[in-house]
Amino acid sequence: MWLSTFAFTACFAVWTIFSIIGLQIKEDLGLSETQFGLLIGTPILTGSLSRLILGIWADQHGGRIVYTMVMLSAAIATALLTLAETYPQFLLAALGVGLAGGSFAVGVAYVSKWFPTEKQGTALGIFGAGNVGAAVTKFAAPFVMVAYGWETVAQVWAGALAVIAVAFWLFAKDDPERAARREAGAKPRSFAEQFKPLANLQVWRFSLYYFFVFGAFVALALWLPRYLVGVYGLDVKQAGMIAAFYSIPASLFRIYGGHLSDAHGPRKVMYWTFGASIVALFMLSYPKTDYIIHGIEGPIAFSTEMGLVPFIVLIFVLGFFMSLGKAAVYKHIPVYYPEHVGAVGGLVGMIGGLGGFVLPILFGVMNDLTGIWTSCFMLLFAIVATALIWMHMAVLRMERQALGPELEALPQFPEMQEIHTPERGRAIGPVLEDWRPEDETFWREKGRRIANRNLWISIPALFLAFAVWMVWSVVVAKLPAIGFDYATDQLFWLAALPGLSGATLRIFYSFMVPIFGGRLWTTLTTASLLVPAFGIGYAVQNPDTPYVIFVVLALLCGLGGGNFSSSMANISFFFPKAEKGNALALNAGLGNLGVSAMQFVVPLAITAGVFGAIGGDPQITSEGERLWLQNAGFIWVPFLLVATAAAWLGMNDIASAKASFAEQSIIFTRRHNWIMCLLYTGTFGSFIGYSAGFPLLINLEFPERNALQFAFLGPLVGALSRSMTGWVADRWGGARVTFWVFVLMMLGAAGVLYFLDVKHQPGAFWGFFAMFMLLFFASGVGNASTFQMIPVIMREETPRLMPHLSPQEQMRQAEKESAAIIGFTAAIAAYGAFFIPKAYGTSISMTGGPAAALWGFLLFYAVCAAATWFFYARKGGLLHDIERSRARSTGVALSTPQGGTA
Repeated sequence: MWLSTFAFTACFAVWTIFSIIGLQIKEDLGLSETQFGLLIGTPILTGSLSRLILGIWADQHGGRIVYTMVMLSAAIATALLTLAETYPQFLLAALGVGLAGGSFAVGVAYVSKWFPTEKQGTALGIFGAGNVGAAVTKFAAPFVMVAYGWETVAQVWAGALAVIAVAFWLFAKDDPERAARREAGAKPRSFAEQFKPLANLQVWRFSLYYFFVFGAFVALALWLPRYLVGVYGLDVKQAGMIAAFYSIPASLFRIYGGHLSDAHGPRKVMYWTFGASIVALFMLSYPKTDYIIHGIEGPIAFSTEMGLVPFIVLIFVLGFFMSLGKAAVYKHIPVYYPEHVGAVGGLVGMIGGLGGFVLPILFGVMNDLTGIWTSCFMLLFAIVATALIWMHMAVLRMERQALGPELEALPQFPEMQEIHTPERGRAIGPVLEDWRPEDETFWREKGRRIANRNLWISIPALFLAFAVWMVWSVVVAKLPAIGFDYATDQLFWLAALPGLSGATLRIFYSFMVPIFGGRLWTTLTTASLLVPAFGIGYAVQNPDTPYVIFVVLALLCGLGGGNFSSSMANISFFFPKAEKGNALALNAGLGNLGVSAMQFVVPLAITAGVFGAIGGDPQITSEGERLWLQNAGFIWVPFLLVATAAAWLGMNDIASAKASFAEQSIIFTRRHNWIMCLLYTGTFGSFIGYSAGFPLLINLEFPERNALQFAFLGPLVGALSRSMTGWVADRWGGARVTFWVFVLMMLGAAGVLYFLDVKHQPGAFWGFFAMFMLLFFASGVGNASTFQMIPVIMREETPRLMPHLSPQEQMRQAEKESAAIIGFTAAIAAYGAFFIPKAYGTSISMTGGPAAALWGFLLFYAVCAAATWFFYARKGGLLHDIERSRARSTGVALSTPQGGTA
């Protein structure tokens, strides 16, 4: 244990070397904040991604040899760092340096095998204290760098790590499990066996905890010197010493965290960690602010600002509780997964390490976007709040599973004790205890009426969600006209951010209905859209509104994008298989129309004072036109209030609506899941991305045209083509249709490029517009055809993958996996709403026009077409025979809900 801890300390010192030498490299190369964040985060990327494989190798081949090889590889890469001269070369060298961070997974697997369960928390806490290597670098490296240059730091750190690697090999021993297996001649467990526990949602929950307690620790260890220099004007030596003051307790107290986890249980320690971190991060997040209160006797002015000493104290407190949390997370792993410590510990360590890579980059991006130094702590506050909520919900769910009847017997309030009986509760409650949609008698007499009521309440709620999600595509086109002086790239960021947050939220929203119930979740998610609706209405009325406020509002609009996944999941529980397709098609198709309706309604609403004096004064454009841009947000408020009330009063929960993440997670091992993610990103990702960026692109490339008069037609064409052309895929086969869809989209992208090149010629706009209508039309057809393919693929693949199941069980498994793949691909494809507008903005800022982005889209469609042909449509492809012969000769149903998801 002590040898491993000493070696890990050296590895961690090398792993974080860029936090110090990166400052000099930044100055030498003239790097931006974002480039600096990428440089210091790149070693963290390698160290994180390698942890899963290294952890498994440590289980298979023994920690002694794997640990030694990792240290020697990192030492060589660190020595070669001194040969780099350009930024790409430094990034390449940093990838090799990052191997030092992978040593953690090796050490966890190695050390845990030497101790019994009741002492593993303390042992792994001691080992994890090797994080103090970050403090070694912070303290010593600045002095070496100032005296001899950053090259000497790299050479000394590399030499020390190589010496320690040799010493470890000479003095360490093989762990007991490896030694026993070698004596018995037994083979180690295969990769497939090692990966099995990774299907458990619990493992990914632990990973989120570690993303904060470790990933945020690494990120702050890397970022603090830059923060202290920028905010408090310290020199690099002072900043390095203060950063070490944060790193040392955040490492050494991990030992105490292990002891507390052994003594009091890791769950209690995690509650302490998250609770204290929320308080500390809230205080650290608050930026320097000047206040003016208009008092009775005149203005009252005061300011808030955190000085250096309070900042150091709070960072110390945060580091202390993070250290407890790091030990508590790893106390869980050998207890829950004693046979898979390497794999599970590797995955948790990988996700945590990725936090150390992603977060510094995001810190730099947020600095560039918001101009607020404390934005890094705002981001961490959001992460820890999410982790705390998820942990608490998991604890409540476990308690309910263990004590379900006893908890159900309790009244909601003591005053209800006299009337609280199970029969009365079922009579007045919205929960459907008996729900049998496949029973024809039940469905005819009772079920259809209830299901249709829930559907027709869900549709307008989803319609409004799509409208709010995409409202920035209209708002950003008008911001410059009313006095907001934002760069083109900043405007495209605002158009893109709802797509980023919406797509991310879809992944989580997919699992919320079984936890909260469809009625409560629909009510909450619909009501949540009031925040961005009101926020936009107030923010656009003042040209002095900080850009960061618009960034936050754009991210909050993503709540509307997330609603789709939970809405579809909820409605799918209400209908029998025979009618599920039509119900999902209505829910998704009419919900999609919210984009087109928004782009039609908002341009009309902003031209009149719809709400009178309550809505605020109009803004005067540079051309003297009066606009009420606040109506872009306010116009949805009355409808959201009605939809929220209708959801709460009229919808139901289904008691039996349960979905196991473990059962669905098998799709992550199916290669066709990932292929369909690629294809659906090409179709729906294009539809939603073009919807978000189309108005602003028209406004920039054809400023003489009123973009808002035409923009709504694109989403309208896409939504209608999707809902009205599903029969084409049913008739001719989804793979063939999808292939030709991508050919059409390639032609559309090429056409857009052509007309942009001749945009100053007469009629160029109409050619440009027609090509975009072709893109929208083709994407709509592709939305239906790609999802028509999924059930057919899984019905074909399941007998091969699971031959041990009966035909009936194979059909049920195929349906289960098809539903999971549909939900997952819908979430991944929604990132198109972020990447397409952002690609426009990046292309314009780097090249002066959007052509580079469009060339990228064209090449992407070519890849999608090739993948569709190779895997599915060609002779010998998975769907070739099915689509050409069996469907025509036997009438086999190839269809799935036409446009059944979005």
